[in-house]
Parts: sequence; C-alpha cells; structure tokens
Amino acid sequence: MKHFTKLVALALMITPTVANAEKLSLQEVSSYLNQLKSAKGAFTQINPDSTLSKGDFMIKRPGRMRFEYAKPNPALVVASTGQIAVFDKKSSAGPQGFPIGQTPLGLILKKNVNLATSGMVLSHTEVGPTTKIKAQDPKHPNYGSIELVFTANPTELRQWVVTDQSGKKTTVVLGKLDRKARLNEDLFDIEQIANDLGQSTGKRDN
Repeated sequence: MKHFTKLVALALMITPTVANAEKLSLQEVSSYLNQLKSAKGAFTQINPDSTLSKGDFMIKRPGRMRFEYAKPNPALVVASTGQIAVFDKKSSAGPQGFPIGQTPLGLILKKNVNLATSGMVLSHTEVGPTTKIKAQDPKHPNYGSIELVFTANPTELRQWVVTDQSGKKTTVVLGKLDRKARLNEDLFDIEQIANDLGQSTGKRDN
C-alpha cells in the first residue's frame, strides 16, 4: 500500500497545476473525452492484491483500447468491436473475452460521452489540483464503477480506478499522453493479434 500511495502522489505531480485549481465541470470533462480521438503513453497498474504491473497504453476512440504489459507479465489486453480480449502471449489458446459494455471502461470508450446523463455520476469532487468523477452505467449499476482523475490547464486524464462487480479495485496511473500518436488499426484487431500470436481465433469465455 505504501507503493500505491507514493505512486499516485508522484503521478499527480508530473503535470504542474495550480494548487487550488477550479473543479472541472462535467461538461468540460465530457468534451475532453469526446475530443480524445487517439493517444498513447506509459501506465502503471495497481492490482487488487496491491502488486504492480507496468507497460504501454493506447486508446483510439470510440471503442478501442490496448494495454501492452511489460515483461515478465505475458498479458496483452485489447478492447475493440465491443469486446475486451485478454491474451496470454505464452499460451497457444485464444484470448479470454467478454463484452466491453459490461465493464466500467465502456463509459469512456463510448462514441458520445455525456457525464450529465441522469444517474451516471455518483460523485464529483475537487481534491487538491485534481478533479475526481466516479461514474457508473445508470442502466446497469451492477457492472461496477469507474473513478476518473483529471488535472487541469490543460485538462488531462491522469488516472482511473475500476471497481468491478465483486468490489475489487484496479487502479491505472497514466504517464503523459501523446495525443498526436498515429495508431494503426491492426493494433486493435483481435483476430489478427490472435493469428500473429499463433493462437486460435475463437475467444475463450471467462
């Protein structure tokens, strides 16, 4: 837990901000996410058991996301075509798959993000130089929630915490995002990735 606290503190200090910056509005954050078409950067993940994973993160909205985990972690997670595929690069079996709409991440990958939707936002707070927004799918609150952390001037997504259906929390802390990145569609082609890894193209259910 000490590693978690230090990591989050350092991450939020990377981008200089005014100590008592004004809280970002839901409209400002929604506009930011809708304008975030593609980006990449490093990430550090704090797992539910407090272990750390690192790697590179890519997003291409709407609907696509990729997490390339650094060795020795063999995982590769790709979101595309309404599905999340979890690959084990050391395995010959296909990826585990499940609908992205059944996870809180689906909220930020939607084509049109509107955090003002009734019942979506559970909390909207200002903590030091950051704005925190906790949201859920108002039609399916049982899918869990996501807490998004932003800094301002300019607005930037810095971190999120996903709470799944069982109450387990996974935190992802983002490095500086390169919003000019050109990301090839092949990076998000689940079937092509499976073929490249020599795996079966049929996804395994959890």
